[in-house]
Amino acid sequence: MSVRKAIVWSIFWIVLSLLMNIAVYFAFGEQRALEFFTGYVIEKSLSIDNLFVFLLIFSYFKIPPIQQRRVLNFGIIGVVILRGVLILLGTALVKEFHWVMYLFGVVILYSGYQITFGKEKKIEPENNLILRLFRKFISVSSGDSGGHFFFREKGILHATSLFVVLLIIETTDVVFAVDSIPAIFAITTDPVIVFSSNVMAVLGLRSMYFVLEKGQQKFEYMKYGVGVVLGYVGVKMLMMDIVTINLVISLLIIATILGISVLASYVVKGKQPLAP
Repeated sequence: MSVRKAIVWSIFWIVLSLLMNIAVYFAFGEQRALEFFTGYVIEKSLSIDNLFVFLLIFSYFKIPPIQQRRVLNFGIIGVVILRGVLILLGTALVKEFHWVMYLFGVVILYSGYQITFGKEKKIEPENNLILRLFRKFISVSSGDSGGHFFFREKGILHATSLFVVLLIIETTDVVFAVDSIPAIFAITTDPVIVFSSNVMAVLGLRSMYFVLEKGQQKFEYMKYGVGVVLGYVGVKMLMMDIVTINLVISLLIIATILGISVLASYVVKGKQPLAP
């Protein structure tokens, strides 16, 4: 996907999300609409940060761009299903055990610290537990077999490198969800709002990926903004029974932090054009 086409599709998904936000406003009222929008902003920023990891995974396995698109298509479907399950479990836990919110707050606060001050994580797919278990049952080929996930040779089923990448991306997203889903619980525990804002943030990831692929250096400081946002959300969750922060103020704080990180990236890197 060209950068221009990727930008157009990214704008389409953002506009569609805003229309969804308007629908939430008329269906459920102003408070739920604010919760949806704030949750969407948090999930979108976290999702963009996760895309940088996907870039490293594709680079590690030397997956050509045409096949990356196919993996992302199936990957997003899997992400929506897995997050739906995790959101249902998380909602049930929060309703049954209030103290779980404090646990979520600690997890988010630690994640924010790691993103902001921790060392860069190395991509080591060979250490992925799910992949190691998978290889015990299915033979894995180093090729992509013309873009297929599986093929048979002499009656034996083989998985291709494309399926391995898909498997790693799906399991990696489960780890990401440990940060993102508890973060939105700081805004609302309504499962409909949590799930819909998550889904709308995820659906535009494929096109956003191809924008970041060409201009990843322009967003160098984005991760620090995401880390600070997680830190703020974590503190907010830990103090929820002591101090109540207005949702509009929270939205402004989050938007300001992310805006500063994007602006800092733009100023430091200069007005370098994106690759065609």
